[in-house]
Amino acid sequence: MKAYLSIFLIITLLSSCSPAGRFGAGVDITFDPRTIGMQIDDTIMQKNLVARLSLNEKRYFLNIQVEVLDGRIFLSGKVNEPEEKIKITKLAWETKGVREVKNAITIKGQSNFKQTAKDILITSQLRAALIINKKTKSRNYTLETINKKIYIFGIAMDIDEKKEVLSEAEKIYDVEKVIPSIYLATELSRSKI
Repeated sequence: MKAYLSIFLIITLLSSCSPAGRFGAGVDITFDPRTIGMQIDDTIMQKNLVARLSLNEKRYFLNIQVEVLDGRIFLSGKVNEPEEKIKITKLAWETKGVREVKNAITIKGQSNFKQTAKDILITSQLRAALIINKKTKSRNYTLETINKKIYIFGIAMDIDEKKEVLSEAEKIYDVEKVIPSIYLATELSRSKI
């Protein structure tokens, strides 16, 4: 009976792995120009930072989101005090192999329910626009809206796709600022070797 259960679990796990699955920093591997090695390095950095954040303060595991792309760390979420934001940024910079840290963490109490609902709507509208737009690979982007500011983190295959993503973001009603961290596939560190 144990042998059948083990075989069933292995088959289930293998069948859930598809070539278009998500890997590492939240970028769909079908469109991800990074090498497998780069993806693994980014995943290790992400898991390392998440583990250190969780050991530091257990609630960070649920409240802080970490994305890593080519050694660039993008932080988002909410904390109670400004000092926590500084501490998290410091932990991110202490991660082995980090090249850059972008911090979109907000302090709780700086926005109300109505503003949070507007931010969610803005993010949803941009996500839908990127999905519909045939010139963009929507799965290659992490989107976060905080107080009407859209943070975009991801990989564009070329300059035209990058411009298209920024154009879609600027069309969204009620957006005050677009803050992109969009890297071209040719800008990835190991693609230059």
